[in-house]
Order: sequence, then C-alpha cells, then structure tokens
Amino acid sequence: MTVESPTGASTQIPAAQEANVAPVPASLSKRARRRAATPKTPRRSLGYWLVKGLRRIWMPLVILLVLVVAAFAVDRLHGVFGKSELTRPGSGLANDPAPFNPKTVVYEIFGPPGTVATVNYLDLEAEPQIARDVTLPWTLELSTTAPAAAANIVAQGDSDTIGCRITVDGVVKDEKTSTGVNAQTFCLVKSG
Repeated sequence: MTVESPTGASTQIPAAQEANVAPVPASLSKRARRRAATPKTPRRSLGYWLVKGLRRIWMPLVILLVLVVAAFAVDRLHGVFGKSELTRPGSGLANDPAPFNPKTVVYEIFGPPGTVATVNYLDLEAEPQIARDVTLPWTLELSTTAPAAAANIVAQGDSDTIGCRITVDGVVKDEKTSTGVNAQTFCLVKSG
C-alpha cells in the first residue's frame, strides 16, 4: 500500500502494518490523519505483564535468595564450629551459685584489758564503717564469695598500747602494735 503525505511524497507501508491501518480520509486535520495512520497495538496479555515485571525484579530476588541461603549456611556452621552448650548465653556458667569458696576476713583490735577505742574499718564492699567506744579486745568477722577483698582498719584507744591484726582464711596478712599516749594503729591488706 502507498500513502501520500501532505507534501506530495508517497510512502510505502509494509504489508504487516497494512492490516492495522485504516484508510485516512483527506478531510481530517494533519494530527488526526497522523493518528489514524499509525498502526494500533494489540492488547497485552497477563503473561506479557508478568514477564515484564520479572525482568525488573529478578536481580533483587536473586540477591535475597543468596542472603537467605548464606544465613542458613552460617547458622548450620555455628552448630558445627565454635558453638557449644558452654558458650551459649545463659548456659549456667555465670549463674553458678558458688563460684568461689567463701573468703573469711577477721579484723582484730587488741590492747590492755578495759581499754576503750574507736575503730574505723572498710567492709568487704569497701564502704567505710565506724565502731565507737568499744572495749578491747574487739573482733569482727566478715565473709565474701568475691575473688579478692581489700581490708583496712584504723583504731585509736585511751591507753598507751594498741594493736591490730587482719586475718584472711586463717592466715595473718597484717599485724601492727603501736605505743604512745592515746596510741593509734592501722592495718591494711590490699588484696585478700
């Protein structure tokens, strides 16, 4: 089929497009003739739209599939390497009721019988404590399950002689005796 353009030139239309092109009346405007001369596209089927959609999302789907397979593989490998009942959170190691044998710390202040003294000491949580006007000999026993305990005691009495002793689990760690007017003494164990 041959179509004449408004300029007088003739154009050959392929036979495949001839079936979709209707004859264009000369009374139409230039725009209407152009629209009428273009072949109409057939309606698209559902399969066409599915293929077109898959072309757009196939790469993100492949990436998502790779991530899922990798996560599964890592989880399975954790079961084989490096993960056991002992390393699992909450497996009971930290909740062991007695991780250490109890440690016993004994503070002692001694001097002549009937001596009155003021004693300052640190408890096993390192909090300062005071015992006023105690008669000597004075003893305080503290117990802890902590792996180490700092012990410190200071005493001043109304006699000429006073002494202190810190014992940890039955072993004397520090002992001092002082003399003088209203004698004062201190004992210190940095890590018991």
